[in-house]
Amino acid sequence: MYKQSICERERTHLEKMNKFQLGYQYKKIGLIIAIAAFTLMLGRKFIDNSEWIRPILQAFLLVGLLIISLSKSKEEDEFIDSLRSQSYRLAFLIAIVYSLVQPLINYGVGILLDENETLQGFNYFQVLFFMLIVQLMFFWQLKRMNR
Repeated sequence: MYKQSICERERTHLEKMNKFQLGYQYKKIGLIIAIAAFTLMLGRKFIDNSEWIRPILQAFLLVGLLIISLSKSKEEDEFIDSLRSQSYRLAFLIAIVYSLVQPLINYGVGILLDENETLQGFNYFQVLFFMLIVQLMFFWQLKRMNR
């Protein structure tokens, strides 16, 4: 009896986490944050000694994209939820393939152009940014194709 209630509580908690989404109005807030961070990242190039602000702007850009990704659509139903799940899966798979293949391509191109190239991986920003952009693009494309 006690063990079953623990399992039910865990299942309920997981279902709540699985259905977590922000309201539709947060999509505009995320878009504003992402565009402002991206614009400031471009403007940072013209300011001397501005390297310290780079990780802050990257974090704001990722937060803005995450808010857009988590916010509901205008008409949220089970079909849109299914499309959202598909886009997350596709983004996850493509990000893994990208993370595995892209350093090898960079290394190969570096060897062709400059022989002192070393094999380098990605930092967290590149992977997360790529993953969020791919998820949003797939979601919007899947939604547009199924109208």
